[in-house]
Amino acid sequence: MHDVALPTNLAQLAQERWQTLRCEHPAKPELLRLLAMSDFAYRVLQQSPELANWLLDEEQMKNRDVPFPLTDDLTALSESDCFRLLRKYRQRYWLKVMWLDLVKGNDIADSIRYISALSERLIDAANRWAFAQTVKQCGTPLDESGEALAMMVIGMGKLGGAELNFSSDIDLIFCYPRNVSTQVGRKSVEAQVFYTKVAQKLICALNQVTVDGQVFRVDMRLRPFGDSGPLVMSLSAMEDYYQDQGREWERYAMLKARLLGQQTQHWQAFYNMLRPFVYRRYIDFSVIDSLRKMKHMIAQEVRRKGLVNNIKLGAGGIREVEFIVQALQMIRGGRDTSLQTPSILNALSQLKALEVIPPNIVHSLQDNYLYLRKIEQYLQAFDDQQTQTLPDSAVSQARLVTLMGAKNFDECLAILQNRMTKIRDEFSQVIGDEPLEHTQSDEAYTYLWLEGDTEQLVGKVNEEQVEPWQEALQEFKGALTKRKVGARGADILDKLMPCLLQQAAELSLSGNVLSRVLNIVATVVSRTAYLELLYENQGALKQLLFLTSHSQWIAEHIAKYPILLDELLDPAALYKPLPLNAYKLEIRQYFLRIEQHDLEQQMEALRQFKQTHQLRIAAADATDVLSIMKVSDHLTALAEAIIEQSVNLAWLQMTERYGQPQGSHEDAKGFAVIAYGKAGGWELGYDSDLDLVFVHNRDGDSYTNGEKAISSRQFYLKLAQRLMHLFNTRTASGILYELDTRLRPEGNSGLLAINLESYYQYQLQQAWTWEHQAIVRARLVYGQQDMRERFMQIRANILELPREHDKLLEDVTSMREKMRNHLSKDSDELFDLKQGLGGMTDIEFIVQYLVLHYAQRYPEMAEHTDNVRILACASKLGILSEQEQTVLSEAYCFFRELYHNLSLNRQGKCVAKDKQIHAMTQKVTEIFEATLAK
Repeated sequence: MHDVALPTNLAQLAQERWQTLRCEHPAKPELLRLLAMSDFAYRVLQQSPELANWLLDEEQMKNRDVPFPLTDDLTALSESDCFRLLRKYRQRYWLKVMWLDLVKGNDIADSIRYISALSERLIDAANRWAFAQTVKQCGTPLDESGEALAMMVIGMGKLGGAELNFSSDIDLIFCYPRNVSTQVGRKSVEAQVFYTKVAQKLICALNQVTVDGQVFRVDMRLRPFGDSGPLVMSLSAMEDYYQDQGREWERYAMLKARLLGQQTQHWQAFYNMLRPFVYRRYIDFSVIDSLRKMKHMIAQEVRRKGLVNNIKLGAGGIREVEFIVQALQMIRGGRDTSLQTPSILNALSQLKALEVIPPNIVHSLQDNYLYLRKIEQYLQAFDDQQTQTLPDSAVSQARLVTLMGAKNFDECLAILQNRMTKIRDEFSQVIGDEPLEHTQSDEAYTYLWLEGDTEQLVGKVNEEQVEPWQEALQEFKGALTKRKVGARGADILDKLMPCLLQQAAELSLSGNVLSRVLNIVATVVSRTAYLELLYENQGALKQLLFLTSHSQWIAEHIAKYPILLDELLDPAALYKPLPLNAYKLEIRQYFLRIEQHDLEQQMEALRQFKQTHQLRIAAADATDVLSIMKVSDHLTALAEAIIEQSVNLAWLQMTERYGQPQGSHEDAKGFAVIAYGKAGGWELGYDSDLDLVFVHNRDGDSYTNGEKAISSRQFYLKLAQRLMHLFNTRTASGILYELDTRLRPEGNSGLLAINLESYYQYQLQQAWTWEHQAIVRARLVYGQQDMRERFMQIRANILELPREHDKLLEDVTSMREKMRNHLSKDSDELFDLKQGLGGMTDIEFIVQYLVLHYAQRYPEMAEHTDNVRILACASKLGILSEQEQTVLSEAYCFFRELYHNLSLNRQGKCVAKDKQIHAMTQKVTEIFEATLAK
């Protein structure tokens, strides 16, 4: 295939590029082929045209040498020289691999081995240089025999398996053998400090983009605790982590772990530590279900990203071969130690030798796997981009057609589909899919759907619902005429609808609820993957009907964000929200699979994390698994986790550009977020906005430590602006939360991020009474411990200020009257739960007044931020009678639950004034008038 003549467009491109190189000798056909096939090769030859002669040297191209990229004296080698040498080395040898693949048709197994060996040499060289430079500053960590203790670099993924592609990024984990301080340096430092410096230098040497480009994109998210964990750990700390906290997915990840560089006496200790975590001593069939779930997650990711023609993640792609092999390795690897290898190809050979897989199946898997890896190599070699998606551009399609020896691009697709189908068949045999739950639907529902025979409804649904069902179906069919539905989609829809209608009838759904469900189907009807999900998982379909019958909010939420349909596959998780303290860890784990520098993907991930967990909370809420108080607790904990992750993302983006403010670091950013209102009082609802104020603890004289240094005050202002962008920008998944920052000092005219002490002075000297009322429910939801403690002290000081009683009464009552006049929807027949006379806001104003009036005498009144506990405290102190506290607490919780249930079904905020409502509001009004007249 590599002697096929170039098509006209590629031949012309090659000639044009050759002319620009201005080489002295005539164009060689092989060089022209390389220039036509690769934009990257053209760029390298433009910079270093002398490499053309090197490529033509057959002896040089035959050997697989991996020389050391740097000079011998690593201590004297400057950073700029080190970076340049590493990058020039990559350009030179990646050009060689490209020549072998695109021009010479080299065996792909040889190419990926060679790329992996070259990559390991580059990583090892960078590690040695980083170690030498850090020793120069800090001294050397030594073992008991006086030998230097080098940092251990663990290659993960394809690097660990020695299976790298042309443009693969590299997944690394760092550790060190012993916890010993350095010796013979300017100043002795602890091991953690020393090796963190080595790790930072190593990452910078490989990852940083310079005028010579980048060596590798370095991904450190597979390390213990992910992005929130230390950059490097001791072997013993790593062992403790995997024993106590290692997750199931980390077992699969560590199966590929391999130490890189020159072997030391400490390597065996690492492998001894890792082996029992990855491999079980018994035959472990539990991995099948776990791998199946992982595959579902990948399928979900493919749907989420809208990936098509992806030879890695698609059905029958590279990842499925990896799953087949890894599943069998983990099932049997504890007993058959020959399977304990990070290499896919070595593991396949061992599975054949052990007669776990028949020889013909091994040959088929290996042949198809290597073929797809070869195509992946081509795709990445075209422009040195990490991609596994077949090209859209005419030039790259022509390249692929030529390399595959096909007649046209359609034939390329057919060849690849044939190979991927064979892989898919083997994957289904080993991993399988969840058992399909199809039930034979009653033929009446088929006639109802296909023929529009509404007489079939008689006896199937309640008589009064026959007409609403007919209207719902007519409206749905009308909506379908405006949607684009392909042949495959129409076929699946015709299978799905009778099942859906039968289940809806069995659940006795009203026509109104049926309309909700059909609205969701109409939303996804042009996306066949979702129709298949509902048809092939009847349990998921049942959950959809069940949940939409309980809540219009859930129905609208799923219709708006169809990716949430994936959540219906696992009812055990759907109705079981995370523990309150688990949201922060869960979002960190969720972000391990998100590209660190892909802002758009990060913003989508934040929104999808929120939507997924809001759905789980709503599912538990709608089915009475959670009480109203617990629902708000979960929604608030979810919001706090998202705030923390957003701050971390914004911090990373800002520090990469400006450096860190002096005295700050990852775990003590000098930045905090104060939540007011519902978030501060643990009372968030599903559509609540967030009232936030941003503060920092740096003065105006300090600066950041980056090349583009700015004042710390300006840095925190930009950090707050970046947070606003992360939250308020409307993406395909909507906004994250509506952020309201008007409660900050001086409102909209004030600084978006203010020094914490300036915040205090404003509250002392300039704030209005209503601003102090707001502080009653203010709580610091993100920030380091010293800032948390300082804010609590400030809040207590403000709330405990002496106040003139008459003025306080006047300010509070006039503000309440003003709000009621502007916002209340009360009428003779309806009661506004929130702003109406005797409603929730009246109770909140009673609480705020009591805190501001009595906190100076009773500091306990300033301890809590939620209304119910403040009322309990007031009763305990004798400020309110026990009866008054009971009336107010019960009314507040009752109104909140009513308001919440109305929200779940989009029914506004007003209820009919029945006897119970009238009695409650009258009692609340009496207490309001009596309390605010004291």
